[in-house]
Amino acid sequence: MMGFKGMAMEAGTGVPHRFLMVGAFAPSLVKFRGPLLESLVANGWEVHAAANAIEEDSETVAGLENLAVSPHSLPIQRAGLNVFSDIRTLVSMVALFRSIKPHAMLAYTIKPVVWSLIAGWIARVPRRYAMVTGLGYAFTGQASGKRLLIQRIARQLYRIALSHAHGIFFQNPDDATLFDELGLLPKDVPVTIVDGSGVDLRVYRQEPLPDLPMSFLLIARLLGDKGIREYAAAAAEVRKTHPQVQFHLVGGIDPNPDAIGEDELASWQEDGTIIWHGEQPDVRPFLANCHVYVLPSYREGTPRTVLEAMATGRPVITTDAPGCRETVVPNVNGLLVPPGQVAPLAYAMRTLIENPAKVRLMADAALSIVEKRYAADKVASTMLAAMGA
Repeated sequence: MMGFKGMAMEAGTGVPHRFLMVGAFAPSLVKFRGPLLESLVANGWEVHAAANAIEEDSETVAGLENLAVSPHSLPIQRAGLNVFSDIRTLVSMVALFRSIKPHAMLAYTIKPVVWSLIAGWIARVPRRYAMVTGLGYAFTGQASGKRLLIQRIARQLYRIALSHAHGIFFQNPDDATLFDELGLLPKDVPVTIVDGSGVDLRVYRQEPLPDLPMSFLLIARLLGDKGIREYAAAAAEVRKTHPQVQFHLVGGIDPNPDAIGEDELASWQEDGTIIWHGEQPDVRPFLANCHVYVLPSYREGTPRTVLEAMATGRPVITTDAPGCRETVVPNVNGLLVPPGQVAPLAYAMRTLIENPAKVRLMADAALSIVEKRYAADKVASTMLAAMGA
């Protein structure tokens, strides 16, 4: 694949080649893509990053500028279908791309991928890359009614957009296989599997396990497909025999049609099943205060929160589902359970509650695995090599 290796400067001008990163949620540019942006700058690129309403997020703007990355705002709705809003997104992207004139670009999550690749093609960006970080609402759950319509539209948009890509990244092999089976992947476009977004081990460090009684933690947007309901139901079941054990939940209310309702969340809190902390800008204190991290998701790209928990030195209970299963070696750094089932999840929780020595062994193994496979600098190196950057 032709890339830009050795071409960080425009031929004969001494001017750096320009790279543009596009996401929807502004904080993710620093939190999830920071090491990749940092590597691009270190390789001599002039780097730009764009996301929705980035000018309203002073912390993200400061973080990008600290990395020597220029921030830009784009109107990108993270969820929902709105023809007029999406046309505005596309038009704004074309204008921004023509202004910056990037030599290469990378977009991640569905709306940035779809509209950035099309806009990049219209604006004649020479190299266009996409990263599919997870499939989400349009691909998971039972598809009927509105969900079926969204699924069909999303797949068709992916098919059109990816036809304009020069390279596509997936965070697990199952997603790449599904896209191929659905006919969404162009035959002549290289596909690269990466180990998630990686985790910055300078930011997430090993923490000692807290004192007993045991505490479980789930960090996720409050969506049904994240297994929130199964987590709450399993917590209620476990507390019948282990009332001293705590179950914590970190995450904000989401506009997604699959979101957990406020009444449902309130009922879990009222009976003491769940301790909800809302959305948090820094989850490290919550990871440090738990013994075991739980993610009963139906499907992921590679779950970032699992990697953060492992870097903190925490065992993981997650599902034997695409993206999740890759992070756990059963009985080494955690346990795998079937997605969508409460009883096996409760059983796994009880297993660790009753075996605290096993928790300590799994904690050490979790850190070792994340250091060897999921360090952010290693993931960034893989992506730079695939893009020839």
